[in-house]
Amino acid sequence: MTKAQSFLVIQTAFIGDVILATALIEKLHKSYPDSPIDFLVRRGNESLLTNNPHLREVLVWDKKNGKIKNLFRMVATVRKRKYYAIINIHRFASSGMITALSGSRYRIGFKKNPWSFAFSQSVIHDLGSNLHEIDRNQKLIEPITDSQRELPKLYPSRIDFENVSKFKGHKYVCLAPTSVWFTKQFPAAQWIEFIKLIPMHVARIYLLGATSDKEVCELIGKATGDDRVYNLAGQLSFLESAALMKEAAMNYVNDSAPMHLASAMNAPVSALFCSTVPAFGFGPLSDKSHVIETREKLTCRPCGLHGYKTCPQKHFKCATTIESNSLLATLD
Repeated sequence: MTKAQSFLVIQTAFIGDVILATALIEKLHKSYPDSPIDFLVRRGNESLLTNNPHLREVLVWDKKNGKIKNLFRMVATVRKRKYYAIINIHRFASSGMITALSGSRYRIGFKKNPWSFAFSQSVIHDLGSNLHEIDRNQKLIEPITDSQRELPKLYPSRIDFENVSKFKGHKYVCLAPTSVWFTKQFPAAQWIEFIKLIPMHVARIYLLGATSDKEVCELIGKATGDDRVYNLAGQLSFLESAALMKEAAMNYVNDSAPMHLASAMNAPVSALFCSTVPAFGFGPLSDKSHVIETREKLTCRPCGLHGYKTCPQKHFKCATTIESNSLLATLD
């Protein structure tokens, strides 16, 4: 493959998926430092890639308003760019269509994509292989790079770090207590119990999340009766959150996007896995990482890859049997 040709990476799934996909940006840039790299995301996730020094442009597809019309517009945009290679991490038909109709010489993606028959190269995405997702993604470009692993990386700006500097200056921990899926979410009552155990040498406890998480975080904070707890849900951007997590004594997260934010910053992280398991390949990647799970042998766990809105067995033991002391044990 010619070193000067351009690449497009496609990942139009969710926040965590985009963060993990940044490992491919790092790998492509290392292998082809003179080649332009663009990245296609769904609207709402583009700010994750702000400041990335290896990207030429971020293309944004609005999937909520006029999805089909915007899909065809994106196909036309991609065809016009004449990319030498498209690397499609997304495994669904919409992105497969963009890839298949791109006109690119190399159209690379996973066999699970319904349009993979039109790809020049397709790779098996095997959830049962015990590979991390970044390694499964790496398989897509291994033939044009090498087998050495690269890690995901985000690039908060100097301003992002300055914006959160007022929250630093003392020992602090961050908690991201929510998740899109109920069965991936450590219960609020147990977060409250854990916070009450955090020793006083930790001066601040920051609750992180989106605006939609503000109410839950407020409930947790008030229930602790601890004036060290600050609800920052909805107040920080993705990259500001990442900048704050970078220097935390520990970040406590569910199997959700904040875990991947920590990985991309090599920030210390303790990840709680309730209904899901690290064997699916989405565990933490930081040098200082802890996985926290129930010690009970539950025949119903894992109950699915993404979790559910309610526990299928109605008992939610995969979460309620996790002991608060197991979280405390990961804090220096």
